[in-house]
Amino acid sequence: MSDPLAEIVTLLQPKAPFSKLVRSSGAWRVRRTGVEQVYYCLILTGQACLEVNGKASVILNEGDFALIPAAYSFAMSSVNPKPPEGFEILPVKEADGIYRLGNPDSPVDTQQLIGFCVFGSPDASLLVSLLPDVIVSRGENRVGTLVKLVADEARADRPARDVLLQRLLEALLIETLRSAPETLASPGLLKGLVDDRLNIALRCMHAKPDRNWTIAELAKQAGLSRSAFFVRFNKAVGIAPMDYLLQWRMTLAKQMLRQTKCGVAEVAAHVGYGSASAFSVAFSRHTGCPPAQYGRQTDRIETNAPIKPAQQLNLDEI
Repeated sequence: MSDPLAEIVTLLQPKAPFSKLVRSSGAWRVRRTGVEQVYYCLILTGQACLEVNGKASVILNEGDFALIPAAYSFAMSSVNPKPPEGFEILPVKEADGIYRLGNPDSPVDTQQLIGFCVFGSPDASLLVSLLPDVIVSRGENRVGTLVKLVADEARADRPARDVLLQRLLEALLIETLRSAPETLASPGLLKGLVDDRLNIALRCMHAKPDRNWTIAELAKQAGLSRSAFFVRFNKAVGIAPMDYLLQWRMTLAKQMLRQTKCGVAEVAAHVGYGSASAFSVAFSRHTGCPPAQYGRQTDRIETNAPIKPAQQLNLDEI
């Protein structure tokens, strides 16, 4: 049976992480807006307060790890003392490469390993929409070990660095997502996966996207009535079952069109359409262009896209 969480993390294609060690003392607050990267933070010592997209703040303690898959804005601040309203500063890089917040002559209250990565998938926004706004894993040694391995590898220039980093990031994402029970408070894929009944239906859709699934068949797999299944799925995952199936099929179709030389008819059959024409209509409605044109556009973008060197990225802006 297919594993939806593993498939989605793999499809996200996490890449190119950067990290830095930040030491802080006294009152401080750092705010970021227009964030395009995936932000993460591991509290090594002390405490910090995290606020994401204007929602209720979260206190992070020593050993806690926070991951923000897509933040429009977020702020990190000291807990004790609490910074005054409107007070904000920027980290300062010291001679040893470590960043400092607050008075450099004062004793260090908090140490954080922070950084970001990017999702390489063009469908990242769709996949991220199925994840919580912020994911907090508390005191998990396995998560902390993976974070440190990612940071160590990101700073080095070893053979096969990018390949190893992607695998480490995939492992980190999976471990974080499955060890963070607080994320189940909001609708999303994780909430659906921990529901014994819905888990079966989700695995069925992922394992056989080519099957002509109906609400009745999925409900039968889940051992529920049609109405109970529909309400339960919609409440847990946040979208209707057939909408989820459509989005998953289109995600798989776009991946095949980007990464393989499959014809439209072959892609159509793989994602559950009886004819190339029916698939083309659905794909065009979903993406705004026909599948053949999408494949050609993707080839041009990947061929001509410039690569931004790591040295050009300003780590002070994390």
